[in-house]
Amino acid sequence: MRFIRHNLEQVKAGLSNKGFDPLELDRLVAVDARLREKTVAVERLKAERNRASDEVARLKREGQSAQDRIAELGELTGRIKVLDRETQAMGAELEQKLIWLPNLPHASTPVGTGAGHNQVVASWGDPVEHAFDARDQVELLASLQLVDFAAGARIAGKGFPLYTDRGARLERALINFMLDLHTREHGYTEIYPPFLSTRRSITTTGQLPKLEEDMYLTTMDDLFLIPTAEVPLTNIHQESVLSEDQLPVKYAAFSACFRREAGSYGQETKGLLRVHQFNKVELVKFVHPDNSYEELETLRADAEAVLRRLGLAYRVVELCTGDLSFAAAKCYDLELHAPVTGKWLEVSSCSNFEAFQARRGRIRFRRGDSGKPEYVHTLNGSGVATPRLMVALIESCQQADGSLVLPEALVSYYGAPVIEPR
Repeated sequence: MRFIRHNLEQVKAGLSNKGFDPLELDRLVAVDARLREKTVAVERLKAERNRASDEVARLKREGQSAQDRIAELGELTGRIKVLDRETQAMGAELEQKLIWLPNLPHASTPVGTGAGHNQVVASWGDPVEHAFDARDQVELLASLQLVDFAAGARIAGKGFPLYTDRGARLERALINFMLDLHTREHGYTEIYPPFLSTRRSITTTGQLPKLEEDMYLTTMDDLFLIPTAEVPLTNIHQESVLSEDQLPVKYAAFSACFRREAGSYGQETKGLLRVHQFNKVELVKFVHPDNSYEELETLRADAEAVLRRLGLAYRVVELCTGDLSFAAAKCYDLELHAPVTGKWLEVSSCSNFEAFQARRGRIRFRRGDSGKPEYVHTLNGSGVATPRLMVALIESCQQADGSLVLPEALVSYYGAPVIEPR
């Protein structure tokens, strides 16, 4: 709030670029001003009450009547109680307005209103062009018997795929390959986190309050099924003070992820393109504020390494201000090419949140052996999500006879170089 007061026009401009109504910021600032006025008034009354209390004590010691001062003291106490209730209510209102305030975009983020203003900043590999009548992901998943969507729907409803036999084995191979790459070569510490999270933890990472309707809630315990392992990984250091020499802290985790995807329909929900439960390897970094943007580029490179090892054509898209997530200051999406579906499919978002999440979760560090704790910067990226990776992989690696020739990096994990049709 202090930053907003002293940089109001900068904050307005940044949040407007992110699609936030500047009038809401004016309302927030007005509540803050009234709260500070009332707080000053309360403090003055409390000081006056203390003086009156001292006066009552003095009069009693001197054997004089203190009735008038006692009456005055009672009146002051009543006024203070009323103002205290008002300031508490106003403080709660201010907190609610602040919790809905998105993060400011970084100055280097392109200004734009939506996905149409995103910028392709890099690409790797050539999209596959098959010389035969290639099948799309839906046909391949069925013909190779990798996923049984009908059984999944019977068990949990539409959008919950059931990976079977070789499909389950291929999914596990992808996850193990990614975890090994990030832990053995990129220096991440592997975590296996809870798949449920408290309201506080999801508020820390910024999914709440905005995205509550897109999440699954266990109402009896008020626990959410995690939408991403970013939530538990970031909250490992909730209410903690790290030492400067610990930074950067780097975690990698596999988890199932749960999202209602309420607005999805039509072609985008076919096969594995958009599902309610999916697997993902997540990367989270706690870094020094002085070099967090260098760390973002390293994070992006770590996620890209997965796609390069698999030999899949991809591109890097820098998101504009209007397409950034609520919590991100800067973000790159990694998109794989699916040659038969004919789309670029996002499999990773690599974001710098600066101090936004750290402030909500009180995640700090101390420079050297002394000094006031400062907020770390948090980063996260998918390294990567498996459903669309599977789509691009099987569409790219299919052969004319209906088989899949797996990328060399996966062969030892899967246990065979080819998945034959049945």
